[in-house]
Amino acid sequence: MPRWNALSDELDPSLRELVTRLRRLKDRSELSMRQLAARTGYSVTSWERYLGGRSLPPGRAVEALARIGGADPVGLLALHEVAAEAWAARRAKGPAPARLSAGERTGPAAEREPAGPAAPAEPPAPVVTATAADAPSTGRALHVALVAGAVALVLALSAVFLLVLRFHPDSGATAATAPLPSAAESSSPPAYTCRIERTEGLWTAGINSTRDTEVSYGDVGPDVAEAQCLLRRAGISPGGIDGMFGPLTLRAVKDMQKKSGLVVDGMVGPRTWKALRG
Repeated sequence: MPRWNALSDELDPSLRELVTRLRRLKDRSELSMRQLAARTGYSVTSWERYLGGRSLPPGRAVEALARIGGADPVGLLALHEVAAEAWAARRAKGPAPARLSAGERTGPAAEREPAGPAAPAEPPAPVVTATAADAPSTGRALHVALVAGAVALVLALSAVFLLVLRFHPDSGATAATAPLPSAAESSSPPAYTCRIERTEGLWTAGINSTRDTEVSYGDVGPDVAEAQCLLRRAGISPGGIDGMFGPLTLRAVKDMQKKSGLVVDGMVGPRTWKALRG
């Protein structure tokens, strides 16, 4: 189990809670970063940012990790929406005030900074009577700052609305507003269907008929899907029929081996295949 670095104290509590839960699911899955990237379609670098609290993970990444860890994704997605609002509000803060010149600084900050070389004395400026047109420039700067803040707030609210629309279960615009990442599309596992039947005294799921191919933790493909279907037929749940030999499938194989009096090594070899098909 990896030792996680401490999260920044500046993180919003909702984002801190989200990252903490995702770290627990990652530890529970016993997957390496490379295996996690292969299972979800998000790169190792992306997961390092997400689990380090340096970047807000996409909702689909949160859902994928929840399903891998055997957790209900609904609660995590609700927490993700709250964290997304806090993240958007933080990024939408107005620009920092303009830096004052050395002659305009006052207070402790001005006392800490050494003054530059004294400027040569200039002759006094002629006295000019102020008119209504000579309004102070600070009023205009304040107006610009207020307008910029209002625009930033509108953008933040729009971003939050789109996020809520994207992940709301009743929304029909999910496909139009939130296309799947291309990496996730290309790495999505194929769909397998169990067609359980008994042929010549042996059980088969209709995916393949292997009897001696060894599959173990971390393997993927139709051999794993066949074993998952036969485990489910035997009354032992391996999780989803996705062709991925993950933690849930490993536990199911060990339970089946223990039930059948076999060596409990978590690998599906000739003896385990015989017990599954017998």
